[in-house]
Amino acid sequence: MRVLMYYNNKDVRVEEMPVPKIGQGELLVKVHASGICGSDVMEWYRIKKAPRVLGHEITGEIVEVGEGVKDYKKGDRVFVSHHVPCNKCYYCLKGSHTACDTLHRTNYDPGGFAEYIRIPKINVDRGVYILPDGMSYEEGTFIEPLACVVRGQRLAGLKPGQTVLIIGSGISGLIHISLARALGAGKIIATDISEYRMKAAERFGADAVINAKDDVPQKLLEFNDNRLADLVIVCAGALSASTTALSCIDHGGAGLFFAVPEPEIMVPVPMNDMWRNEITLMTSYGASPLDLDIAIKLMQNRRVNLSGMITHKLNFDECGPGFQLVAEARDSIKVIFEPQRNGK
Repeated sequence: MRVLMYYNNKDVRVEEMPVPKIGQGELLVKVHASGICGSDVMEWYRIKKAPRVLGHEITGEIVEVGEGVKDYKKGDRVFVSHHVPCNKCYYCLKGSHTACDTLHRTNYDPGGFAEYIRIPKINVDRGVYILPDGMSYEEGTFIEPLACVVRGQRLAGLKPGQTVLIIGSGISGLIHISLARALGAGKIIATDISEYRMKAAERFGADAVINAKDDVPQKLLEFNDNRLADLVIVCAGALSASTTALSCIDHGGAGLFFAVPEPEIMVPVPMNDMWRNEITLMTSYGASPLDLDIAIKLMQNRRVNLSGMITHKLNFDECGPGFQLVAEARDSIKVIFEPQRNGK
């Protein structure tokens, strides 16, 4: 089978690998659609394990069922979660599923940018979801990224009527805009440095957009009746995004760091201001089974409609341009590979 082997953002190659053999309790899934996540092009995060097959936003069709599997059959259309928790450790039992060591170790084989993937037994047990009728394979690639956003806004306690500032209008920022709108946020204000993404933010529900090169706190006050934001969500990894966020949170508000800078970069936090104004800072990583269930229901019931964010559907031979579109934050929003499609 063909796979995309990642060496770095500018070196992604179509290579051949054997179709994985499945064992007891496992599934073989034929991948029909696989989205590029922003984390797939974070070189500092990915290159330390290169070369490897990336990809974790997949949908496909079950083509082989291992002995003992009772809940799924050949031909089922599915979304598969790459990371799954143990559901019994201290962290899982207190609701911090994405801090579970098992979740960080689990994955499918070899990765979502492949024609076929083997689904390990633990993922079959708690990470396979039947796609609802009417949901396309392409649309289903949003289940995992939406679930991550669901978790972030759930932990941040977003409430109807609140003013939300979203820093960074890439794909995660746009999904945050869409979900915040669905959950009844009052004013939604977004930032970016890209004109293309600023226009996309308006298109997908932002009430106002600020060029991140401007004085964001001052512009925020102008748009929000001389108040800062109740909730600031950071969706860009630049240090400037994090520092800007800290100056945009209203008294009693919260800051959610959905994206963070590289590990060696320290974010200076004005702790005295945070203390005096009772500001809460928090992070969010990944998604739990609960978040995935909620994401699927939101999409199935059309509370959020994300398919309009798909700007590119590519085959594996277009892997180089595809990764560059996402890595360079050019004129694209969601880029999806269709492994079963050949030719330009």
